[in-house]
Amino acid sequence: MWYFNGEIIKTPKTMVIAGITHPKAIFRDSDMLTSLGIKPYSEVTPDSRYYWNGAYTVDTSGDEVVGTYAGTARDVDTLKASMLDTINSQVASKQGAIDWYWARADKGGTAVPSAISTYATTIYSEQATKESEVAALDTLDKIKEYEARAYTEVRKVDNGDGTYGPTTESSAREINMLLHWTENPNNEVDPAFVSLTAD
Repeated sequence: MWYFNGEIIKTPKTMVIAGITHPKAIFRDSDMLTSLGIKPYSEVTPDSRYYWNGAYTVDTSGDEVVGTYAGTARDVDTLKASMLDTINSQVASKQGAIDWYWARADKGGTAVPSAISTYATTIYSEQATKESEVAALDTLDKIKEYEARAYTEVRKVDNGDGTYGPTTESSAREINMLLHWTENPNNEVDPAFVSLTAD
């Protein structure tokens, strides 16, 4: 995008400047744009998960014009309600993926494996924990931290031959706790994974 004389130009177009008509091809010529006073334009907006767009200001002092929207914080209780919806959706999805074990057992088929039964109980326990944690979040900053909690992951190095390790490497990660659950025992085991620890 570009900026000229108070106008934000989103796509190249014919420009009439000082009585002279310039074809839209000028937008491929940075030197021509500079000579005409047409500057690149960019916008800075707040994270829409947590803020509404507020007051707009524009800085034309540099080589690039920057428009900035101030952030107006979203309502904490409304955000928490949405977080609880996410938790419930996660639980429904995870339990739905294993419900067939009980349906099979109820019809006289194979009993529910102990690992699956334990997993189902664990998910419900984690649901209760997360709901309690969300209820305790009373500021926007706490909500943001909960959805981007600092963790350190340790993984074995890929040797390039189908094997991993023993050398390991660590990396910083941000984990959304709404989406962080015990793995389904049926999921494929990641051979490179060593640990994931909250900082």
